[in-house]
Amino acid sequence: MPRRERRAQLLSSALEIFVAQGYHAAAMDDIAERAGVSKPVLYQHFPGKLELYLALLDTSCDQIIENCRVALAMTQDNKLRVGATMDAFFEYVANDSGAFRLVFESDLTNEPAVREHVERVTTECAALIAHVIADDTGLPETASRLLAVSLVGMAQVSARFWLSEAGGISRSEAAALVSALAWRGIRGYPKTDEH
Repeated sequence: MPRRERRAQLLSSALEIFVAQGYHAAAMDDIAERAGVSKPVLYQHFPGKLELYLALLDTSCDQIIENCRVALAMTQDNKLRVGATMDAFFEYVANDSGAFRLVFESDLTNEPAVREHVERVTTECAALIAHVIADDTGLPETASRLLAVSLVGMAQVSARFWLSEAGGISRSEAAALVSALAWRGIRGYPKTDEH
């Protein structure tokens, strides 16, 4: 198998194990077995469990940040932007892979490298949103960033709550509810209510 395909296969197997067991309970033996390779093959690609976990975090963090970037770029209408951004978080959390657990529910956040990766999601998504807020409202950068971090926190926490405890509410309905709440709050800041 070509190196790139093997790496993808190993990451996929590792994701399943880490999501199911958490970092501490996951074993490289289990990951190798799930991938159908020997441990030496696994170690050829990743020198240790932490490096493998960080590679998965990179992929997961990049995905949610890109989803946020796409949501913001899809329209100039801020109400639709809020809805699309909230939906991006709900969609990410609802993905069957469970990758969000690595980002939002990691059992390894005391590890500086992991914490840095996890915080990158909030920092980079908030930076994207803060840019829109600052452009639209004229608020200073620090105020725009505070509002943006608040919106990202709302998206993350509400999406995770919906997945675990809000049975009976569809993903689209849940995202729409939270979007409406966010929009009612943030729309008071723009220069006009239309955008």
